[in-house]
This record gives sequence, structure tokens and C-alpha cells, in this order.
Amino acid sequence: MPARPFTRRQALQNAAFLEALRATGNPRLAARLLGVHRSTYMKRRAKCAAFAQQWDAAIAAAHARFHLAGGVRPPEGTVAFQRGGAGGDAGARKSNCPPFRTRGGELFVGRTRGGRLQLRRAPPGWMTKAGEQAFFRALSATANVRLSAAAAGFSHSAFYAKKRVSAAFAREMRLAHAMGYDRVECALLSSTHPDSHEDDGWRHNDPPPIPPMTADQAIQLLALHEKSVRQGWERPHRRKRRGEPWETYTERLAAMWTAEKAREDEDRAVRRAARYEATGDWRLPEEPAPPALPPLHLVTGWSKADPDRAKVTYNPNLALFGGWRIGDWKRKRAGKG
Repeated sequence: MPARPFTRRQALQNAAFLEALRATGNPRLAARLLGVHRSTYMKRRAKCAAFAQQWDAAIAAAHARFHLAGGVRPPEGTVAFQRGGAGGDAGARKSNCPPFRTRGGELFVGRTRGGRLQLRRAPPGWMTKAGEQAFFRALSATANVRLSAAAAGFSHSAFYAKKRVSAAFAREMRLAHAMGYDRVECALLSSTHPDSHEDDGWRHNDPPPIPPMTADQAIQLLALHEKSVRQGWERPHRRKRRGEPWETYTERLAAMWTAEKAREDEDRAVRRAARYEATGDWRLPEEPAPPALPPLHLVTGWSKADPDRAKVTYNPNLALFGGWRIGDWKRKRAGKG
């Protein structure tokens, strides 16, 4: 028995629900925004295949829109209120910065267990976007993850867990950590500035002449120090450990090389994006400009076809631009050629 069609009131409710579903991708949140229980639309979905198809299309459209907008985003956090002046709510005033934790109910883009993106409401106590930025700012000044996490009001394990699941967060955490390291290093050099140049006098003089040596001695000297000078083998993590098999040692070096190349590619991508925002050009300064090509309609000599052949009537049994003739191909296929 076919299902009864929807009444006008039900059709208007379904249209409003589908519009909210395209905006949120979350059936429960869409029904809550309309003030209708979710089970009402679930029953209609089970009875009407067309409504179910529109339901799935709205969820797919919301997922695609959130994916193009950047994927998962933490809650922004509402503006906090601070007490001031006289007692009571009349003395409350707005703070300029949002809180680092959610109050509950803030909207954010999350991912379901199936991997679909949707708009959701955050429970109380979740980390907001302002909390992440506060952690990055503190990390760029201290290079200390525990101290920066405490400054943002969270445990350090929360940021390490977010680093494992979000590649963008891991990239920003690495960049903030590197910036903090550089700033601490510069601060250390600045604090010891009076003594930081007391041993570099030899660099301001002409080097003495190289002592006499044979070609064999020079080659042997270069071979002995090539790893420490050119390849950076003075770093402890590149040295062969005591009792380490050569197979393990080579695999470890290969893994380190892969990780270093991946980090270089990531740094290059960040530099390329910054250059594009500043100049509108994707190419880095060290990359050569693409070769200039002439207009392709002016290039001649690319075809070996006889221009006079095009004026005669085309024979479908003959190849116009060379290659197999249809008759020869048929005879060869029949085994007569």
C-alpha cells in the first residue's frame, strides 16, 4: 500500500528541515533549531523514499561545503563576561578576548565516526580556537610545551593528542616550537653579548698558508673529515650506536632522511603560500621562471600530412596521416598478409 502524501503543513516542515540540514549536516541539530523532535522526521524518512533521498543529498552537500571551507574547526567561544562595578548582573562587562574553554552550546564543525563533517554543539569545557592560539603564542615565546599548555589552561597531553589527529595543528605546533627555540636562542646570545665575540678574532685575519702536503695526503684528509664537515655527521642521532646492526642503522638513516625531506617540503609549502599572499606569485625566489612559449597557432612543421591531400575527397579505407591502411590491417588480422 503506497504511503499517503504529505500535507501542506508537513511539506513546509520538510522543506524547512532540509534547508537546515543543508546548513548543518546534522539531523539532530537541524530538528532542534526548528523546535521539532528528530523522531518526527525519522518516521517520515522511513515512509517516503523521496524524502530520504533529499535527506542524504542535503547531508552530502553540507559535508562538501564544510570540506571546502577547511574541514574540522574548533568552537570559537562566546565573549566572556567579567564582574565589575556594583554587584549584580548590572556590574558585568564584556571582555575583549573570548574564553579558552567552551561554556556549552557553541557551534563547531566536527567529524562523525563515519568521517562525515557536520555542525555540532560543543559541551562545556572544550578547547576553543582562542585556546589553541594562546597555546601557540606561549609556545612561540618559551619553546616549552608544558608551560604553554598550563598558560592556556589545559594539560600538555591534550595538545599532543590534537597534534596526532590534526596535520594542520601539528604543523603550527612545530612552527611555533621552532620560533620559540630561535627566540630563546637569540635571547641567550643577547644576554652574553659582551663575551660572544671574544674568540672570533681569527676570522678577521687572512688565513695562514696551507702546509705542504702531497695529493694522497690531501685526499686522505678530505676523506676523513668529509662526513663531519659536509654531511653533518657530528650530530649524535646520525652516529652508529654501539652494537647496532648495519641493517637497523641503514633503516634508521633512511627513516630520518624521509622525515627530513617531508619537513623540507612542508616548509617550502608554507613559504610558497606566504609568497603567494604577498606577491600573488607561487614561485619562490630561487625557482627559475617558466620558459616563454610562442603562440601555438604560429608553430609550423608539426604535422607530416600532405596539405594537398585534404583537398581531395577523403577515402575512409586509407590513412590520412600515415600508419596502417584499413585493407592491410584487415588482411594481417585474417592471416593473409
